[in-house]
Amino acid sequence: MEKQQKVIALGFFDGVHMGHGALLRTVAERAKALNALPCAFTFDRSPAAALTGKAVPLLSGVEDRARLMEELYGIQEVIVAPFDVMRQMDWRDFVEEYLQKELGVVHVVAGHDFHFGYRGEGNPQRLAEKCAQMGMGCDVIPKVEIDGITVSSTYIRTLVQEGKLERAGWFLGHPYTISGQVVHGSELGRTLGTPTANLLIPQGIIAPGFGVYAGRVRLPSGEVRLAVTNVGTRPTVNTDRNAVTVEPWILDYQGDLYGRNIRVELYVRLRPERKFPSVQALREAILENARQTRDYFAKTSR
Repeated sequence: MEKQQKVIALGFFDGVHMGHGALLRTVAERAKALNALPCAFTFDRSPAAALTGKAVPLLSGVEDRARLMEELYGIQEVIVAPFDVMRQMDWRDFVEEYLQKELGVVHVVAGHDFHFGYRGEGNPQRLAEKCAQMGMGCDVIPKVEIDGITVSSTYIRTLVQEGKLERAGWFLGHPYTISGQVVHGSELGRTLGTPTANLLIPQGIIAPGFGVYAGRVRLPSGEVRLAVTNVGTRPTVNTDRNAVTVEPWILDYQGDLYGRNIRVELYVRLRPERKFPSVQALREAILENARQTRDYFAKTSR
C-alpha cells in the first residue's frame, strides 16, 4: 500500500503562537494544492531544556500542541519524535531517510531559525538546498512581528509569568489555555456559593502570574461557559503555599466534573492574588470578579 504523501511543518511549536501559525497556514495551503496530508513535526521534550540541562517550563504539552494545530490550522497529523534520538542524526539523513523515505514527505515548511540534526548542523539554507536536490518542495518562513516585537515562545512565557494574559493572547493568536483533570479540593468554594473545578498545573507547564482571571471553560461536552479563575496558592484559606492550583468557578453551571478533563482559557487578569481579612471579604471579591467577567465578555463579543 502506497504511503500517503505529506506536507510537514518542522519545529517545536510550544504554545502554537502566531509565528508558528505562519508555518502551519503554509502547510495547509501546500497540502491542499498537492492533495497531500497536512502534518507537523514536534519533539517529545524541549530542545532548549535538553541542550542546556536547565528546566524550561512550557506553554503547552504535546496533546495541547496537537489539538491547537488541528483546531486552528487544520493539521491532520502531528508526529512526535524523540529529541534524544533526533539530535544524534546527521542532518542529511534527517531529510533523506526520515522525512522523505520514512514519512513520505513531499514538501517541507520551516522557520527562519530552525536547526536540526547532530549538533544542530542542519539549518534553513541547508534544508532548502537539500530539498531542491531531492525534488522536494521547501518554504522557509521569515520571523513574524507584532508591535515591532518578534513573536516567540520565550517572550510569551514571560508575559504569562507576569500575568499579562491579554497581551499573551495577541501573540498566541488564541487565549492561553490550561487543560487537565478536575481533582478534589477543599470545597470551600461550595460553602461560599462559588464552587470551583480544581486543576493542578501540569508538570513542566508554566504557571501564570498568580491572580484572578476572566476566562472561559470548555466542558467535556464541548459546551463553553464563562468562568472566574483563581491561579495561585489561595493565601486566605490555605497554609500550604507550595501547591499551585487553577480553580475556575464556572458561572451558571451545575454538574459533577470530578475526574473529567476540562480546558480553562484565561483572557485577562482582574486582580493579583492576595490575602483577605475574612472569608466573607473573599466571597465579596469573587462576586465582584464574576460581574467583571460578564462585563468583559459582553464588551468583547460586540
